[in-house]
Amino acid sequence: MNLRVSVDGDCRPDEPTAKAHTSRSALLGQVAGSDVQGHRHRQEISAGLDFVMRHDAGLLKRVEDA
Repeated sequence: MNLRVSVDGDCRPDEPTAKAHTSRSALLGQVAGSDVQGHRHRQEISAGLDFVMRHDAGLLKRVEDA
C-alpha cells in the first residue's frame, strides 16, 4: 500500500524519523497502530461502563441517595 503524506510549511518529516532511528514508513505504521489500539481501548472502557450501569444501577442509585 502506498500512502502519500503532504508536507506543509512547519512540518519536517525527517526529524521524528531521525530521532526514532527508523524509516518514515515504520514510524507511520507505529502511529497508525497506536491509534487503533487507543480506539480499541476506548471501546473496552465504554463497554465496561455500560455493563456496570446495566447490572449495578440499583446499587449506584442507593449510593447516590446515601
